[in-house]
Amino acid sequence: MNWKRINLRFASNFQKLNNTKTMNLLKVTAIATLVFSTLTFTNISTNAETGIKTVYHVYINQQYIGTVSDKEIIEKLANEKINNAQNQFENDQINIENEITYIPEQVFRPQTNDDEAVQKASELFTVKSDATAIVIDGKPTAYVRDEQEANEVIENIKLHYVSKKDLAAIQEQKELQQPLPPLKKKQSRILDVNLDEKVSIQKDEVAPNQILSVDQAVDYLLKGTLKEKKYTVKDGDVLGQIAIDHHLKQKQILEMNPGIKEDSLKIGQELKVTAYVPLVHVIVQRETYKVEKVPYKKEIIEDKTMFKGDSKVRQKGQNGKSEITYIVTEENGTVTKKDIQKEKVIKKPVKYIVVQGTKVIPSRGSGSLSWPTNGGYVSSRMGYRWGKLHKGIDIARPSDRTIKAADNGVVVEAGWDSGGYGNMIKIDHRNGYVTIYGHLSSINVSVGQTVSKGSSIGIMGDTGDSTGIHLHFELHVNGSLKNPLDYLR
Repeated sequence: MNWKRINLRFASNFQKLNNTKTMNLLKVTAIATLVFSTLTFTNISTNAETGIKTVYHVYINQQYIGTVSDKEIIEKLANEKINNAQNQFENDQINIENEITYIPEQVFRPQTNDDEAVQKASELFTVKSDATAIVIDGKPTAYVRDEQEANEVIENIKLHYVSKKDLAAIQEQKELQQPLPPLKKKQSRILDVNLDEKVSIQKDEVAPNQILSVDQAVDYLLKGTLKEKKYTVKDGDVLGQIAIDHHLKQKQILEMNPGIKEDSLKIGQELKVTAYVPLVHVIVQRETYKVEKVPYKKEIIEDKTMFKGDSKVRQKGQNGKSEITYIVTEENGTVTKKDIQKEKVIKKPVKYIVVQGTKVIPSRGSGSLSWPTNGGYVSSRMGYRWGKLHKGIDIARPSDRTIKAADNGVVVEAGWDSGGYGNMIKIDHRNGYVTIYGHLSSINVSVGQTVSKGSSIGIMGDTGDSTGIHLHFELHVNGSLKNPLDYLR
């Protein structure tokens, strides 16, 4: 017999079963094999009379799946697959991806396996939908229905960080190409908004379940995907909260970090965690105008005539003011760069100047005691009174209540005395002299402090065993009690 093959590629328009929608084109390759035997059949009636029938050998993507009595059986299945997908995904841009090949054959005794062929075809058929891919740095990353939705996704990603008004102003400025007016106080404006990645769109065909809505695509691209990263443990961290913050369960974080335990975290320790890494980065360039204070500087002048620890303010400091225009760069809402474009000082700061003493306070007394108050008189002398020895002198009614060190020395006691002195200070003058200051209302020195002759050490008061506001002043020389009036100058 002579065989002749004719390859016919055609597209059939299928109608939905409810006749309300137009089906997508189904690509079908039909290879018709006309078999001619040495016997010549001159017309169709002759074929019918001799019992010859046509069957179809079906191939999907060049894989034989069976022989059917009518190719409409396979086309009906494809039609149903498309209809079901259109209804499920509410998408009328769906078609069958597979290449279907029919090889017709005229036979006397046809043997077909319609059910088996339909089952195999159902398993092999793959539906695809027309879509538009959003391509990021050369890689198709998200799919939407069409170009309009793709452009809407890109715009909405930008609108996540700026307003529609800002976008419109940027576009208008680019079209006008005119210099921007100077900013006024507390003003700011967006100069530009761009995606850091190279983003484009292209036509594509994908499984219908891969197509996202505009909102879904925006959320996916901004949120990104989970990737492994390092986390450094800080003071106060607990494992459970670290896991929650990184979208993990505590069990997962333990599995990712063999050897660690819930109660064994250390500050500075590095843990493996996961974090969402955005697929796009929105770069916003913003211009802002601010009036900011200019902090004053502090100048210290040393004075060798003043004792160390003493100081006085020669000039009070005052902050200045500056008008500053910043160019701020933000990446996904986080400031990554801040440059000063223009600055004008409108009020100069005034320097704070303080004079500090450098003269070392001698801890050894001169042996000459000065009067421990500013004026005043001796209200009670040293000696016996009321049957008891009064160990020092009392000084009352000074011009102010400042108590001063009678000579250079070191404070050896400063605080409350339960023996009747009340608030009391004891100074060792390192030359055998020790002076005591009792009944103070407050104390200005501490134990171990070196004090200079005439420096303020406290305030006169009425604490302890006292009959009024006065200073009890007492002197010991080489361990022996002495009358202060014999030594005061």
